[in-house]
Amino acid sequence: MNIRQIIVQNLLGFDLLIFIAAVFNAGCYVLARRFTMRLYRKLHMVIFIPSHRENPEEVADAVRELDEEEVVSLRKNAEAFYTVFANVTSIFPLLGILGTVISLMPMVADMADMSQNFFAALTSTFWGLVFAIIFKLLDGFLVSRIEDNDKNVTLLLERNVLSQKAVLR
Repeated sequence: MNIRQIIVQNLLGFDLLIFIAAVFNAGCYVLARRFTMRLYRKLHMVIFIPSHRENPEEVADAVRELDEEEVVSLRKNAEAFYTVFANVTSIFPLLGILGTVISLMPMVADMADMSQNFFAALTSTFWGLVFAIIFKLLDGFLVSRIEDNDKNVTLLLERNVLSQKAVLR
């Protein structure tokens, strides 16, 4: 069996599980990023001091239109999808190793096909590591925005509580 046949066979076997996990993880990343960016845009004019380039009326409108429940919901959704994304990202090396072990197990029974089975085993490891690296890089871009949003939502909620206390006095 040549290398191409082994790769195709593996893609239709255990490596398919790795690709399915990658597609699922990419979807979680897209959703986490979408909720994170929506939250960031909502909080941008309210939390940060507007620059001289910002229209003061737009800033005032953004402050008036800010819905606390929507902000909390966006944060919850962003964090939920990010948590799934981060957890699935962490299992890709394990999936690769599992594919390697599954492919190497037949070697014990048939030492004649050792080189073929060894190559087949390496494809799972390869794909597991490739997706782990890709998603870990994407994680680096998203985690800082998630953390910023978390701090900003906390600051917003604290400001709202303080302003409500001031009104009651």
